Amino acid sequence: MLSQLSPHIRQYLVVTGNYWAFTLTDGALRMLVVLYFYSLGYDGLSIAMLFLFYEFFGVVTNLAGGWLGARIGLNKTMNIGLLLQILALSMLLVPAEYLLVPWVMAAQALSGIAKDLNKMSAKSSIKLLVADAEQSTLYKWVAILTGSKNALKGVGFFLGGLLLALIGFWWAIFAMAAMLSLIWLCSLWLLKRDLGKSSYKPKFRDMLSKSRAINLLSAARLCLFAARDVWFVVALPLFLASQFQWDHWQVGGFLALWVIGYGAVQSQAPRLTGKAKNRTPDGRQAVLWALLLCGLPAAIALSIELNWQVGPMLIGGLLLFGAVFAINSSLHSYLIVSYAGRDGVSLDVGFYYMANAMGRLLGTVLSGWLYLHFGLAACLWVSSALLVSTVLISLTLPRQQPEHTESP
Repeated sequence: MLSQLSPHIRQYLVVTGNYWAFTLTDGALRMLVVLYFYSLGYDGLSIAMLFLFYEFFGVVTNLAGGWLGARIGLNKTMNIGLLLQILALSMLLVPAEYLLVPWVMAAQALSGIAKDLNKMSAKSSIKLLVADAEQSTLYKWVAILTGSKNALKGVGFFLGGLLLALIGFWWAIFAMAAMLSLIWLCSLWLLKRDLGKSSYKPKFRDMLSKSRAINLLSAARLCLFAARDVWFVVALPLFLASQFQWDHWQVGGFLALWVIGYGAVQSQAPRLTGKAKNRTPDGRQAVLWALLLCGLPAAIALSIELNWQVGPMLIGGLLLFGAVFAINSSLHSYLIVSYAGRDGVSLDVGFYYMANAMGRLLGTVLSGWLYLHFGLAACLWVSSALLVSTVLISLTLPRQQPEHTESP
């Protein structure tokens, strides 16, 4: 059946399937680690710190990975990402007495490198599979890839909990490593050689973008994701557990459903932002949708400080925040792929996702520290301030359909 499709569609399906399989194991692994260490008596903040290297190495990997992809090809960086995830899973197959915090943090660091190599490769590949004139198709493909990835990450949360309950930690990790090994072998065979390989040999200094539009978009992305994770990663789960008396299954299940819904909205972003009028978004839409997001964390923070309808405001606000944030994220994901040059595309996309990872790292650290010292309301006020920064930066983005640019 694959042979009846056009070569570009076949490659898109291979890239997407590869990304889906990786994302499923990534979400399941996170939930397995969270629940397993929770059962050992670790508190929420200690568990969150297990993922600190996961986020930190995302910053380094996206920057260096974009340069590597331009030199050796995106097919190779995607397959290297899969192999590293298999190795990270294999590190957790040691006897239980050796699953110490430094060892698990090292495995998570390797998994973080793998995740960002895989993501950067997948997002960059789409640019090369769509003609420059077909911006509407590019937006649709990016939205589907991004939205389905986040929905599957939520499914992965459920899968991790289910596997832990049914077959235990060791066998769950083994099953995922075996499944991903099969995917890796298929990817080695099916993925086009030299996909995304630059016609020139980029120097290490070329990792830093020289495009004003990409630099501005990257700064906006950093603030956007820091604004989400400053209250979502550590503070929100701990607040739900301590103030609402939810157990870890209720917290994990609710957040997994939130991520699935978030991904579903992302995949529909083209319909919600002008595709019906045959328009693709530019800086104006980025400003509008970021502006719609600004007041939501502040409204929730105010309800907590006034102790007014805290439950409905938090849950309802979180759902609304997720929907509007998903549109913002999908818009940004399209804009970076559109702004990036075709030759050496991974350099631009890698730089952008480096800023994304830096925002996540900043948000994760701030989430734990602010919640510990000042509570959830403070995290939400900081989130609103970061979103205002996103709006101000977005005001400087190009106001027309992005032009094709080339990497240096």
